[in-house]
Amino acid sequence: MTKPASASPPSLPELLHAAVTAVGGSERPGQVTMAEAVAEAAGNGSHLLVQAGTGTGKSLGYLVPALAQGERVVVATATLALQRQLVERDLPRTVEALHPLLRRRPEFAMLKGRSNYLCLHRLHEGVPQDEEEGLFDVFETAAPSSRLGKDLLRMRDWADETETGDRDALSPGVSDRAWAQVSVSSRECLGASRCAYGAECFAEAARERAKLADVVVTNHALLAIDALEGAPVLPGHELLIVDEAHELVSRVTGAATGELTPGGVNRAVRRAAKLVNEKAADALQTAAESFERLMELALPGRLEELPEDLEYALTALRDAARTVISALGATRDKSVQDEDAVRKQALASIENVHAVAERVAAASEYDVIWYERHDRFGASLRVAPLSVSGLLREKLFTERSVVLTSATLRLGGDFNGVAATLGLPPEGTAGGGTAREPQGAPGTESGAAGGTEPDTGEDAPQWKGVDVGSPFDYRRQGILYVAKHLAQPGREGGRGDMLDELAELVEAAGGRTLGLFSSMRGARAAAEALRERLDVPTLLQGEETLGELIRTFAEDDRTCLFGTLSLWQGVDVPGPSCQLVVMDRIPFPRPDDPLMSARQKAVEERGGNGFMAVAATHAALLMAQGAGRLVRATGDRGVVAVLDPRLDRARYGSFLRASMPGFWYTTDRNQVRRSLAAIDAAARTGASG
Repeated sequence: MTKPASASPPSLPELLHAAVTAVGGSERPGQVTMAEAVAEAAGNGSHLLVQAGTGTGKSLGYLVPALAQGERVVVATATLALQRQLVERDLPRTVEALHPLLRRRPEFAMLKGRSNYLCLHRLHEGVPQDEEEGLFDVFETAAPSSRLGKDLLRMRDWADETETGDRDALSPGVSDRAWAQVSVSSRECLGASRCAYGAECFAEAARERAKLADVVVTNHALLAIDALEGAPVLPGHELLIVDEAHELVSRVTGAATGELTPGGVNRAVRRAAKLVNEKAADALQTAAESFERLMELALPGRLEELPEDLEYALTALRDAARTVISALGATRDKSVQDEDAVRKQALASIENVHAVAERVAAASEYDVIWYERHDRFGASLRVAPLSVSGLLREKLFTERSVVLTSATLRLGGDFNGVAATLGLPPEGTAGGGTAREPQGAPGTESGAAGGTEPDTGEDAPQWKGVDVGSPFDYRRQGILYVAKHLAQPGREGGRGDMLDELAELVEAAGGRTLGLFSSMRGARAAAEALRERLDVPTLLQGEETLGELIRTFAEDDRTCLFGTLSLWQGVDVPGPSCQLVVMDRIPFPRPDDPLMSARQKAVEERGGNGFMAVAATHAALLMAQGAGRLVRATGDRGVVAVLDPRLDRARYGSFLRASMPGFWYTTDRNQVRRSLAAIDAAARTGASG
């Protein structure tokens, strides 16, 4: 019943109770604690780091106080799954439940980068000519019987039905190549005022909805672009909530990373050549050829100093690109069909070449430069920021309150490691704070991402860390087993003792195993070994789409699923299908990873412990996420088995274990086999019952 106008505003517990009831859930102490902390941060303009374990109900823990405070809110997530959950399930039900109490109906909208939306200009006018693909109007030239042709015809039909034009609403999906024919980047876009389809533009419509919404749901990538670009992409807001916040630094780093490849440079040259004078085109072509010759000889690895020949080639490429950019603005070729679109695409390509060449040639001490070589795509030149902590401190934590939440933010017993990567000062300083006594995270005092030291002065961002726990009783529901009798893993494969141990554990568990491996080679070797030794179905990442593999794994509780990084996070399979989670080794970054090794070195040069601040923090985050795959519901039971003795023997082992859920800990292999057999027997009995 709606309260009379004279009634006092509803309390936060009242609102939370209404929302939880609407989604068919039950209130949990951690959720209440989180909601109160979010309301406090939003109320006083401070910042909050919230660790909320699986099953806490953290989305309502932040949505309810966010909606109650009445100001515009932006919620940024790392994954599409969570965006969909918020927009399709949590927000509609929460808004409906709170409407009678708040006496207003908050509006919400989703906003993504422009390339995520169907471009009607591309769809109807065709793709500007690109000599590499030879397509002017891809709808006419792509064979209807080919996969590309079928995808394009399906998207043309879909364009008449869709209300949003959002790629993620297209089911089944299409390849990146197909989507590229009907989408544009922000740089390629003609602009609504100059485009014949501007009034119907899906991307513009999404922006307009976001401007009117009380809650805008977006992704980390767009949040990063909003921070990096001079012009704001997101509408103004008073509260920012970053969910899946453990991914934020990685996503911002990705958005701030530049890349040059011979193929990309040559494509830019072809796009611009017919639009500028012959002299400018020839100079760009010559510079591109010089760059391509150098890249043919490029060996993978970091370039701590720029070789003279590369510096010369990049300078020539930069200068030629600048001349072409100027020429593109001064000439017009009315013989070219849809000349504005052709020019805009050419300009976007050349501007990217110019920007990256200029950045690499500058060789800033705050950038890391390296060569990569891919078996299929050849060599690339990449540049990334040594640290994004300064950027985040400056762009994220000013003029708004920020709440960052995840199941894994408190690494090694405190929030210091994650806080440092975000540009926040350590706990106990002027700007830092915590809701728990620190248990110590050795080596994290110097910042986990290298680069700029977090500001600890009076002007440093004020923040508080809160761990609201989990509704699960980890010590009763799970075991953390470390196979300390195994040999320490080396850089190369061939771990016969590990494969023996893995086979015995899987056999005791009756299958039901999620295998998390540090390399695809390791996952493949393990899958092949198990297929030879045991009569249990074993799925391997890459042999089918990830969604299909996880679905099969969940539906057949005797099945094993092995894979690498994408399985360490986001797999949600409660029940008897996942009762053993195996990690083949501690997932430290590769020693030859250019960016991680550069960040580690930067910490050491400042007198910190680079290994702990970078490598161990990286591993702790992944292990916390990986171990979190085991217990997804109150009835789940099982074992997390780490087949790397360093977790028990090494000094850093306690830091890594403190970052994982509080399972009962053992190194007794016989005890674990008995426990797995008992869990398997109980699952069989439950299934038969």
